[in-house]
Amino acid sequence: MTDRNIAGPSTALFHTFGCKLNFAETSTVASLFRERGIRRVAPGETPDIIVINSCSVTDLADKKCRQAIRSFAKRYPGSPIVVTGCYAQLKPGEIAAIDGVAVVAGSDQKQNLADFLDRWIARRQQQLVVTPSREITDFTPSCSRGDRTRYFLKVQDGCDYWCTYCTIPIARGRSRSGSIDSLVAQAREVAAEGGREIVITGVNIGDFGKGTDKTFFDLIKELDRVDGIERYRISSIEPNLLTAEIIDFVAGSRRFMPHFHVPLQAGSDAVLKLMHRHYDTAHFRHKMELIRQAMPDAFIGVDLMVGTRGEMHDEFERSRDFVESLDISRLHVFPYSERPGTRALSIDHVVDQAEKHRRAAEMIAISDRKLDEFTARFIGSTRPVLLEHGSHPGTLTGFTDNYIKVRVPADNCLDNTIINVNLLRHRPGDEETKGEIIS
Repeated sequence: MTDRNIAGPSTALFHTFGCKLNFAETSTVASLFRERGIRRVAPGETPDIIVINSCSVTDLADKKCRQAIRSFAKRYPGSPIVVTGCYAQLKPGEIAAIDGVAVVAGSDQKQNLADFLDRWIARRQQQLVVTPSREITDFTPSCSRGDRTRYFLKVQDGCDYWCTYCTIPIARGRSRSGSIDSLVAQAREVAAEGGREIVITGVNIGDFGKGTDKTFFDLIKELDRVDGIERYRISSIEPNLLTAEIIDFVAGSRRFMPHFHVPLQAGSDAVLKLMHRHYDTAHFRHKMELIRQAMPDAFIGVDLMVGTRGEMHDEFERSRDFVESLDISRLHVFPYSERPGTRALSIDHVVDQAEKHRRAAEMIAISDRKLDEFTARFIGSTRPVLLEHGSHPGTLTGFTDNYIKVRVPADNCLDNTIINVNLLRHRPGDEETKGEIIS
């Protein structure tokens, strides 16, 4: 790496891979840097430092991170690169060997990046700081604004489930949470800043409060009382932790939106058992039915993995038929990826790549159809939409309460405004529905 004469950086470029939790944490790092006088780099500027927040959910995620590191190192040869996140936690030596990397910090070290950078500046020696996952016990708070109108409130981190295909417990450590009082205080700060919507995020948010006398249900009841926040959305929550009382509470709340994201992973009981999931298909179906009974208009997104070890053709067909039978709104489909150190590697029967992609394409087609059918139900109706800046002049986009993406003719003065919109037209396959503001 070319050595720049950096007495202290003044600009930083941030690049994030992966989940909403990662984006929230990157925003927190940017805020910490800003307190030290390090601002985000402006277009056309050369950054003094580059921060990459990595993901390692699949081998493709690892590959994309390596490519980004090499691309930034080539484009900005004098700018030290800091890599943090799950990939950094799992494979620090692999990252440290890439030219241009100055600091490798594990997933629990994001708030210490400025200190690690100071050490690098002082010594010009690579910093490699990764805490073994079993020793990660601290909860690092994060409540940050996304690129648009939503804020992401991190309420929990880590996971104790040890699903056979997953490296998250290794990368993130054991389940741990913030206190309800501290999280409510952060929500009040969002309201004071003019924030309208908060997405509640974490690794396994339904596990909130484990080891204490508090639960996720206790948390959402307190957040619901915060004046000024008009919308909450619950990010991915395990079906066995999505209780009937949570569903009923959301149904009766003015602030919690009728929107759920629930991981299924497989629609075959045999495969769910191989995955060491904590439910079966009957339990999952029951939770979907509870949501529909309480909130007929709710958007329900579902995670689904295809081609995992042990998913014989007959099991895939069972999974496909089960998904077809569910009254859900959309699937998030991804092919299984071999992850070193996981117990899935000991399972017999490997699905080849071509078959994985064929199965994924089949499930995606089901997802597209379900989304079109769900959206079509609301054409001609009026829904509240939180507007945000659009990509085309004279228009704004936003999401209805039940998570239909809408585009309307409007100017920027309505950005971050909740307004009633009549849904006019949706073409199959389109991501956005055409609408008009009701004055």
